[in-house]
Amino acid sequence: MSRIGNNPIIIPEGVTLDIQPSKIKVIGKLGELTQDYDEVEIKVNENILSITRPSEKKSVKSKHGLYRALIANMIEGVTNGFTKELELVGVGYRASNQGQKLDLALGFSHNILLDIAPEIKIETISEKGKNPIVKLTSHDKQLVGFVAAKIRSFRKPEPYKGKGVKFVGEQIRRKAGKSA
Repeated sequence: MSRIGNNPIIIPEGVTLDIQPSKIKVIGKLGELTQDYDEVEIKVNENILSITRPSEKKSVKSKHGLYRALIANMIEGVTNGFTKELELVGVGYRASNQGQKLDLALGFSHNILLDIAPEIKIETISEKGKNPIVKLTSHDKQLVGFVAAKIRSFRKPEPYKGKGVKFVGEQIRRKAGKSA
């Protein structure tokens, strides 16, 4: 029994759905997203979307909760959007952006230049005495998570001093150094 797949999704005002046999399109004030689906049935009654499965096969049961979560994230994204914040912890670590180009100084011999997708709004915050913050905002949750993970992969936080790129609010598991 899928607990997530059985939950209905409430469609807020200003969101329109275009449901085709194997594709759903969600249009809202922040943009539009499309998702392919198969082996499940999508029904809309007034402003409530429900997803049902026609059989009890294992592949159908696994996709039931998956597509419900993906569609709920799409509806949330086109109404409110998603934000991820990355903090650069370390001496000399800097971030700046010009348009959709992100320039990271992470202690390597060269700066890292990264082209960000046009769907993502990028902002860099640098205050004196605080760690630089890179803020990513978009209506596509998967894309924001992918880009944030890519930026974090350049310099993951290390357990001894905590230096590296981490998510804001992330707890780094610290280790004791050498005992003399």
